[in-house]
Amino acid sequence: MDMHTLTRELQVKNKSKIVMLVGDGLGGLPMTAGGKTELETAKTPNLDALAAKGVQGLSIPVKPGIAPGSGPGHLGLFGYDPLEYQIGRGALEATGIGFELQAGDVAIRCNFCTLDNAGNISDRRAGRISTEESTPLAISLRQIKIPGIEVFVEPVKEHRFVVVFRGPGLKGSVKDTDPQATGVPPLEPVAADEASQKTAEVAKEFLKQAKEILKSEKKANFHTMRGFADRPNMPTYHEVYGLRAAAIAVYPMYKGLARLVGMDIVGEALTLQDQMDVLKQNWDDYDFFFLHFKYTDSTGEDGNFDEKVRRTEELDGCLKAITALNPEVLIVTGDHSTPAYLKSHSWHPVPTLLVSDCCRPDPHTTFGESTAITGGLGQFEAKYLMLLALSNAGRMGKFGA
Repeated sequence: MDMHTLTRELQVKNKSKIVMLVGDGLGGLPMTAGGKTELETAKTPNLDALAAKGVQGLSIPVKPGIAPGSGPGHLGLFGYDPLEYQIGRGALEATGIGFELQAGDVAIRCNFCTLDNAGNISDRRAGRISTEESTPLAISLRQIKIPGIEVFVEPVKEHRFVVVFRGPGLKGSVKDTDPQATGVPPLEPVAADEASQKTAEVAKEFLKQAKEILKSEKKANFHTMRGFADRPNMPTYHEVYGLRAAAIAVYPMYKGLARLVGMDIVGEALTLQDQMDVLKQNWDDYDFFFLHFKYTDSTGEDGNFDEKVRRTEELDGCLKAITALNPEVLIVTGDHSTPAYLKSHSWHPVPTLLVSDCCRPDPHTTFGESTAITGGLGQFEAKYLMLLALSNAGRMGKFGA
Protein backbone atom coordinates (compact mmCIF):
# COMPACT_ATOMS: atom_id res chain seq x y z
CA MET A 1 0.00 0.00 0.00
CA ASP A 2 1.51 3.33 -1.00
CA MET A 3 1.25 6.45 1.12
CA HIS A 4 -1.50 8.13 -0.88
CA THR A 5 -3.66 5.02 -0.80
CA LEU A 6 -3.31 5.20 2.96
CA THR A 7 -4.19 8.88 3.21
CA ARG A 8 -7.21 8.41 0.96
CA GLU A 9 -8.52 5.72 3.32
CA LEU A 10 -7.70 7.46 6.61
CA GLN A 11 -8.49 11.11 5.84
CA VAL A 12 -10.84 12.83 8.26
CA LYS A 13 -12.70 16.08 7.56
CA ASN A 14 -12.69 18.83 10.17
CA LYS A 15 -12.27 22.60 10.34
CA SER A 16 -8.57 22.66 11.21
CA LYS A 17 -6.08 24.89 9.39
CA ILE A 18 -2.56 23.90 8.37
CA VAL A 19 0.09 26.44 7.33
CA MET A 20 3.36 25.35 5.74
CA LEU A 21 5.88 28.20 5.53
CA VAL A 22 8.77 27.26 3.25
CA GLY A 23 11.96 29.27 3.43
CA ASP A 24 13.53 28.12 0.19
CA GLY A 25 17.05 26.82 0.79
CA LEU A 26 16.65 27.44 4.53
CA GLY A 27 19.39 25.09 5.74
CA GLY A 28 22.97 26.30 5.80
CA LEU A 29 26.51 25.82 7.08
CA PRO A 30 28.97 27.94 9.07
CA MET A 31 31.52 29.84 7.00
CA THR A 32 34.29 28.74 9.36
CA ALA A 33 34.66 25.54 11.36
CA GLY A 34 32.87 25.76 14.68
CA GLY A 35 30.88 28.83 13.67
CA LYS A 36 27.15 29.31 13.32
CA THR A 37 24.95 28.76 10.29
CA GLU A 38 22.88 31.51 8.71
CA LEU A 39 19.76 30.37 10.59
CA GLU A 40 21.66 30.22 13.89
CA THR A 41 23.26 33.63 13.32
CA ALA A 42 19.97 35.34 12.49
CA LYS A 43 17.92 36.99 15.23
CA THR A 44 14.73 34.90 15.11
CA PRO A 45 12.68 35.62 18.24
CA ASN A 46 9.44 34.37 16.69
CA LEU A 47 10.93 31.07 15.53
CA ASP A 48 12.57 30.60 18.90
CA ALA A 49 9.27 31.21 20.69
CA LEU A 50 7.63 28.62 18.45
CA ALA A 51 10.51 26.21 19.07
CA ALA A 52 9.71 26.32 22.79
CA LYS A 53 6.15 25.18 22.03
CA GLY A 54 6.87 22.82 19.15
CA VAL A 55 9.00 19.95 17.97
CA GLN A 56 11.84 20.13 15.49
CA GLY A 57 14.02 17.87 13.42
CA LEU A 58 15.73 17.49 10.09
CA SER A 59 13.94 16.56 6.88
CA ILE A 60 15.73 14.72 4.09
CA PRO A 61 14.37 16.10 0.79
CA VAL A 62 14.98 13.03 -1.39
CA LYS A 63 17.53 10.56 0.00
CA PRO A 64 20.65 11.00 2.15
CA GLY A 65 23.44 12.56 0.12
CA ILE A 66 21.19 13.82 -2.69
CA ALA A 67 21.11 17.57 -3.39
CA PRO A 68 17.66 18.27 -4.87
CA GLY A 69 16.37 20.88 -7.22
CA SER A 70 13.46 23.01 -6.12
CA GLY A 71 10.92 20.77 -7.84
CA PRO A 72 11.84 17.53 -6.04
CA GLY A 73 12.40 19.47 -2.80
CA HIS A 74 8.88 20.85 -2.80
CA LEU A 75 7.27 17.63 -3.98
CA GLY A 76 8.72 15.91 -0.93
CA LEU A 77 7.28 18.58 1.36
CA PHE A 78 3.90 18.12 -0.32
CA GLY A 79 4.01 14.37 0.37
CA TYR A 80 4.82 13.17 -3.14
CA ASP A 81 7.79 10.84 -3.45
CA PRO A 82 10.16 12.91 -5.63
CA LEU A 83 11.69 9.74 -7.06
CA GLU A 84 8.27 8.57 -8.25
CA TYR A 85 6.93 11.94 -9.41
CA GLN A 86 9.57 13.67 -11.46
CA ILE A 87 8.53 17.03 -12.88
CA GLY A 88 10.74 18.95 -15.25
CA ARG A 89 11.43 22.59 -14.58
CA GLY A 90 9.86 23.62 -17.86
CA ALA A 91 6.49 22.21 -16.81
CA LEU A 92 6.76 23.99 -13.47
CA GLU A 93 7.61 27.30 -15.07
CA ALA A 94 4.85 27.05 -17.70
CA THR A 95 2.19 26.05 -15.21
CA GLY A 96 3.37 28.73 -12.82
CA ILE A 97 2.49 31.51 -15.24
CA GLY A 98 -0.92 29.95 -15.87
CA PHE A 99 -0.14 28.22 -19.16
CA GLU A 100 -2.43 25.21 -19.55
CA LEU A 101 -0.20 22.37 -20.70
CA GLN A 102 -1.85 19.66 -22.79
CA ALA A 103 -0.91 16.01 -23.06
CA GLY A 104 1.94 15.78 -25.57
CA ASP A 105 3.23 19.31 -24.95
CA VAL A 106 6.89 19.86 -24.12
CA ALA A 107 7.69 22.90 -21.98
CA ILE A 108 11.14 24.41 -21.62
CA ARG A 109 12.43 27.01 -19.19
CA CYS A 110 14.72 29.39 -21.08
CA ASN A 111 17.28 31.88 -19.80
CA PHE A 112 18.46 34.85 -21.80
CA CYS A 113 22.26 34.90 -21.86
CA THR A 114 25.11 36.98 -23.27
CA LEU A 115 27.49 35.61 -25.89
CA ASP A 116 30.87 37.22 -26.54
CA ASN A 117 32.35 37.72 -30.01
CA ALA A 118 33.73 34.19 -29.98
CA GLY A 119 30.30 32.70 -29.31
CA ASN A 120 31.09 31.80 -25.72
CA ILE A 121 28.76 32.59 -22.81
CA SER A 122 30.01 35.61 -20.88
CA ASP A 123 26.91 35.90 -18.67
CA ARG A 124 24.48 33.02 -18.13
CA ARG A 125 21.65 35.37 -17.09
CA ALA A 126 22.25 38.33 -19.44
CA GLY A 127 23.26 40.55 -16.54
CA ARG A 128 20.06 39.59 -14.73
CA ILE A 129 18.18 41.65 -17.29
CA SER A 130 15.05 43.31 -15.92
CA THR A 131 11.56 42.01 -16.67
CA GLU A 132 10.80 45.26 -18.48
CA GLU A 133 13.73 44.67 -20.84
CA SER A 134 13.26 40.94 -21.31
CA THR A 135 9.52 40.82 -21.94
CA PRO A 136 9.58 42.42 -25.42
CA LEU A 137 12.55 40.22 -26.35
CA ALA A 138 10.64 37.08 -25.40
CA ILE A 139 7.62 38.30 -27.34
CA SER A 140 9.84 38.90 -30.38
CA LEU A 141 10.59 35.17 -30.46
CA ARG A 142 6.94 34.45 -31.20
CA GLN A 143 7.75 35.09 -34.85
CA ILE A 144 9.66 31.80 -34.96
CA LYS A 145 7.90 29.30 -37.23
CA ILE A 146 8.59 25.55 -37.28
CA PRO A 147 6.62 23.39 -39.76
CA GLY A 148 4.13 21.06 -38.08
CA ILE A 149 4.75 22.49 -34.60
CA GLU A 150 2.83 25.09 -32.63
CA VAL A 151 5.29 27.29 -30.75
CA PHE A 152 4.33 29.30 -27.67
CA VAL A 153 6.68 31.82 -26.07
CA GLU A 154 5.74 33.41 -22.74
CA PRO A 155 7.74 35.94 -20.69
CA VAL A 156 8.23 35.00 -17.05
CA LYS A 157 10.45 37.21 -14.86
CA GLU A 158 13.81 38.90 -15.35
CA HIS A 159 16.01 36.70 -17.60
CA ARG A 160 13.55 33.79 -17.69
CA PHE A 161 10.91 32.87 -20.25
CA VAL A 162 9.03 29.74 -21.26
CA VAL A 163 8.81 27.97 -24.61
CA VAL A 164 6.20 25.28 -25.27
CA PHE A 165 6.27 23.02 -28.32
CA ARG A 166 2.98 21.38 -29.31
CA GLY A 167 2.71 18.76 -32.01
CA PRO A 168 2.78 15.01 -32.70
CA GLY A 169 5.67 12.84 -31.59
CA LEU A 170 7.21 15.13 -28.98
CA LYS A 171 8.71 13.91 -25.69
CA GLY A 172 10.62 15.82 -23.04
CA SER A 173 13.83 13.85 -22.49
CA VAL A 174 16.24 16.39 -23.94
CA LYS A 175 19.40 17.59 -22.23
CA ASP A 176 19.87 21.23 -21.18
CA THR A 177 21.80 23.56 -23.45
CA ASP A 178 23.14 25.58 -20.50
CA PRO A 179 26.72 24.38 -19.81
CA GLN A 180 26.47 25.86 -16.26
CA ALA A 181 29.70 27.75 -16.94
CA THR A 182 30.99 30.89 -18.66
CA GLY A 183 33.75 31.08 -21.24
CA VAL A 184 32.33 28.16 -23.17
CA PRO A 185 29.66 27.98 -25.91
CA PRO A 186 26.09 26.86 -25.27
CA LEU A 187 25.45 23.17 -25.72
CA GLU A 188 23.39 21.66 -28.50
CA PRO A 189 20.04 20.13 -27.49
CA VAL A 190 20.59 16.38 -27.37
CA ALA A 191 17.84 13.80 -26.99
CA ALA A 192 18.30 11.43 -24.05
CA ASP A 193 16.16 8.79 -25.73
CA GLU A 194 14.87 7.97 -29.21
CA ALA A 195 11.33 9.17 -28.43
CA SER A 196 12.64 12.70 -27.79
CA GLN A 197 14.73 12.99 -30.97
CA LYS A 198 12.08 15.07 -32.75
CA THR A 199 11.94 17.49 -29.80
CA ALA A 200 15.72 17.96 -29.97
CA GLU A 201 15.50 18.77 -33.68
CA VAL A 202 12.68 21.26 -33.08
CA ALA A 203 14.73 22.89 -30.30
CA LYS A 204 17.76 23.22 -32.61
CA GLU A 205 15.63 25.01 -35.19
CA PHE A 206 14.15 27.29 -32.53
CA LEU A 207 17.62 28.21 -31.28
CA LYS A 208 18.85 28.85 -34.82
CA GLN A 209 16.05 31.32 -35.51
CA ALA A 210 16.31 32.90 -32.05
CA LYS A 211 20.02 33.59 -32.52
CA GLU A 212 19.27 35.53 -35.67
CA ILE A 213 16.47 37.54 -34.02
CA LEU A 214 18.55 38.43 -30.94
CA LYS A 215 21.97 38.97 -32.56
CA SER A 216 21.94 42.76 -32.30
CA GLU A 217 21.11 42.83 -28.57
CA LYS A 218 23.91 43.92 -26.23
CA LYS A 219 22.88 41.86 -23.19
CA ALA A 220 20.41 39.19 -24.25
CA ASN A 221 21.85 38.17 -27.61
CA PHE A 222 20.99 34.49 -27.13
CA HIS A 223 19.33 32.10 -24.71
CA THR A 224 19.74 28.66 -23.21
CA MET A 225 17.07 25.99 -22.82
CA ARG A 226 16.67 24.07 -19.56
CA GLY A 227 14.32 21.60 -17.96
CA PHE A 228 12.63 20.11 -21.03
CA ALA A 229 9.50 18.52 -19.62
CA ASP A 230 6.29 16.71 -20.53
CA ARG A 231 3.04 17.53 -18.76
CA PRO A 232 2.95 15.39 -15.57
CA ASN A 233 -0.08 13.54 -14.26
CA MET A 234 -0.42 14.16 -10.51
CA PRO A 235 -3.12 13.23 -7.97
CA THR A 236 -4.40 16.34 -6.20
CA TYR A 237 -4.28 17.47 -2.60
CA HIS A 238 -8.05 17.14 -2.41
CA GLU A 239 -7.92 13.55 -3.67
CA VAL A 240 -5.15 12.29 -1.45
CA TYR A 241 -5.56 14.43 1.68
CA GLY A 242 -9.12 15.76 1.53
CA LEU A 243 -7.78 19.29 1.78
CA ARG A 244 -8.81 22.52 0.09
CA ALA A 245 -5.30 23.82 -0.54
CA ALA A 246 -4.05 27.30 -1.43
CA ALA A 247 -0.62 28.49 -2.51
CA ILE A 248 0.68 32.00 -1.86
CA ALA A 249 3.93 32.50 -3.75
CA VAL A 250 5.74 35.24 -5.65
CA TYR A 251 7.81 33.29 -8.16
CA PRO A 252 6.04 31.50 -11.03
CA MET A 253 7.81 28.16 -10.68
CA TYR A 254 6.46 27.60 -7.18
CA LYS A 255 2.97 28.58 -8.26
CA GLY A 256 3.34 26.03 -11.04
CA LEU A 257 4.36 23.25 -8.71
CA ALA A 258 1.47 24.03 -6.39
CA ARG A 259 -0.98 24.09 -9.30
CA LEU A 260 0.24 20.69 -10.50
CA VAL A 261 -0.77 19.13 -7.16
CA GLY A 262 -4.17 20.80 -7.25
CA MET A 263 -3.62 23.87 -5.09
CA ASP A 264 -5.40 27.09 -5.94
CA ILE A 265 -3.08 30.05 -6.57
CA VAL A 266 -4.57 32.87 -4.51
CA GLY A 267 -3.78 36.57 -4.51
CA GLU A 268 -1.18 38.63 -6.31
CA ALA A 269 1.71 38.94 -3.87
CA LEU A 270 5.02 40.67 -4.56
CA THR A 271 6.31 40.94 -0.99
CA LEU A 272 6.19 38.91 2.19
CA GLN A 273 3.75 41.42 3.65
CA ASP A 274 1.53 40.97 0.58
CA GLN A 275 1.59 37.24 1.23
CA MET A 276 0.47 37.76 4.81
CA ASP A 277 -2.38 39.96 3.61
CA VAL A 278 -3.47 37.32 1.07
CA LEU A 279 -3.30 34.64 3.76
CA LYS A 280 -5.64 36.59 6.02
CA GLN A 281 -8.03 37.42 3.18
CA ASN A 282 -8.38 33.76 2.17
CA TRP A 283 -8.26 32.21 5.65
CA ASP A 284 -11.88 31.06 5.74
CA ASP A 285 -11.86 29.46 2.28
CA TYR A 286 -9.08 26.87 2.60
CA ASP A 287 -7.77 24.15 4.92
CA PHE A 288 -4.11 24.18 3.90
CA PHE A 289 -1.85 27.09 2.98
CA PHE A 290 1.55 26.82 1.31
CA LEU A 291 3.59 30.02 1.74
CA HIS A 292 6.83 30.29 -0.23
CA PHE A 293 9.74 32.64 0.48
CA LYS A 294 12.47 32.61 -2.18
CA TYR A 295 15.23 34.81 -0.87
CA THR A 296 16.83 32.49 1.67
CA ASP A 297 17.76 30.42 -1.40
CA SER A 298 18.95 33.08 -3.84
CA THR A 299 21.20 34.72 -1.23
CA GLY A 300 22.71 31.33 -0.41
CA GLU A 301 23.37 30.67 -4.09
CA ASP A 302 25.08 34.06 -4.30
CA GLY A 303 27.37 33.03 -1.43
CA ASN A 304 26.17 36.05 0.57
CA PHE A 305 26.07 34.80 4.16
CA ASP A 306 25.14 38.14 5.71
CA GLU A 307 22.31 38.75 3.27
CA LYS A 308 20.94 35.24 3.85
CA VAL A 309 20.98 36.03 7.59
CA ARG A 310 19.02 39.23 6.90
CA ARG A 311 16.51 37.40 4.73
CA THR A 312 16.09 34.74 7.42
CA GLU A 313 15.29 37.50 9.90
CA GLU A 314 12.76 38.87 7.40
CA LEU A 315 11.14 35.43 7.24
CA ASP A 316 10.98 35.32 11.02
CA GLY A 317 9.23 38.68 11.03
CA CYS A 318 6.16 37.35 9.20
CA LEU A 319 5.36 34.72 11.81
CA LYS A 320 3.36 37.00 14.10
CA ALA A 321 0.86 37.55 11.29
CA ILE A 322 0.54 33.79 10.85
CA THR A 323 0.22 32.89 14.52
CA ALA A 324 -2.40 35.63 14.97
CA LEU A 325 -4.67 33.50 12.77
CA ASN A 326 -4.25 30.54 15.18
CA PRO A 327 -3.64 27.70 12.74
CA GLU A 328 -4.01 24.26 14.31
CA VAL A 329 -0.72 23.26 12.69
CA LEU A 330 2.18 25.50 11.69
CA ILE A 331 5.22 24.10 9.92
CA VAL A 332 8.37 26.07 9.11
CA THR A 333 10.87 24.32 6.88
CA GLY A 334 12.78 24.49 3.60
CA ASP A 335 12.75 22.49 0.41
CA HIS A 336 16.51 21.93 0.64
CA SER A 337 19.61 23.53 2.12
CA THR A 338 21.50 26.27 0.25
CA PRO A 339 24.59 27.12 2.32
CA ALA A 340 26.29 30.36 1.36
CA TYR A 341 29.52 28.45 2.02
CA LEU A 342 28.80 26.20 -0.98
CA LYS A 343 26.92 28.73 -3.16
CA SER A 344 24.56 25.95 -4.25
CA HIS A 345 21.82 23.58 -3.21
CA SER A 346 23.25 20.88 -0.97
CA TRP A 347 22.43 17.43 0.38
CA HIS A 348 22.23 18.54 4.01
CA PRO A 349 18.96 17.74 5.82
CA VAL A 350 16.74 20.76 6.40
CA PRO A 351 15.73 22.22 9.79
CA THR A 352 12.01 21.64 10.24
CA LEU A 353 9.73 22.95 12.99
CA LEU A 354 6.17 21.74 13.69
CA VAL A 355 3.86 23.43 16.19
CA SER A 356 0.42 22.20 17.24
CA ASP A 357 -1.57 21.84 20.46
CA CYS A 358 -0.99 18.09 20.38
CA CYS A 359 2.63 17.84 19.25
CA ARG A 360 5.15 16.42 21.70
CA PRO A 361 7.51 19.36 22.39
CA ASP A 362 11.21 18.71 22.71
CA PRO A 363 13.46 20.62 25.15
CA HIS A 364 14.75 23.14 22.63
CA THR A 365 13.96 26.84 22.91
CA THR A 366 15.80 27.97 19.76
CA PHE A 367 15.57 26.81 16.16
CA GLY A 368 18.60 25.98 14.05
CA GLU A 369 20.62 23.18 12.56
CA SER A 370 22.37 22.18 15.80
CA THR A 371 19.13 21.98 17.78
CA ALA A 372 17.29 20.23 14.96
CA ILE A 373 19.87 17.44 15.02
CA THR A 374 18.65 16.43 18.50
CA GLY A 375 15.03 17.53 18.09
CA GLY A 376 12.04 15.30 18.72
CA LEU A 377 11.23 14.78 15.04
CA GLY A 378 14.64 13.23 14.43
CA GLN A 379 15.72 12.85 10.83
CA PHE A 380 12.97 11.83 8.43
CA GLU A 381 12.22 11.85 4.73
CA ALA A 382 10.35 15.00 3.76
CA LYS A 383 7.62 13.00 2.00
CA TYR A 384 6.31 12.03 5.46
CA LEU A 385 5.89 15.62 6.64
CA MET A 386 2.31 15.83 5.35
CA LEU A 387 1.40 12.74 7.40
CA LEU A 388 2.62 14.55 10.51
CA ALA A 389 0.72 17.68 9.51
CA LEU A 390 -2.52 15.76 8.96
CA SER A 391 -2.25 13.82 12.21
CA ASN A 392 -1.50 16.93 14.25
CA ALA A 393 -4.52 18.56 12.63
CA GLY A 394 -6.77 15.64 13.60
CA ARG A 395 -7.24 14.76 9.95
CA MET A 396 -5.96 11.17 10.01
CA GLY A 397 -7.99 8.24 11.29
CA LYS A 398 -6.64 5.05 12.86
CA PHE A 399 -5.00 2.43 10.64
CA GLY A 400 -6.26 -1.09 11.20
CA ALA A 401 -8.51 -2.63 13.84
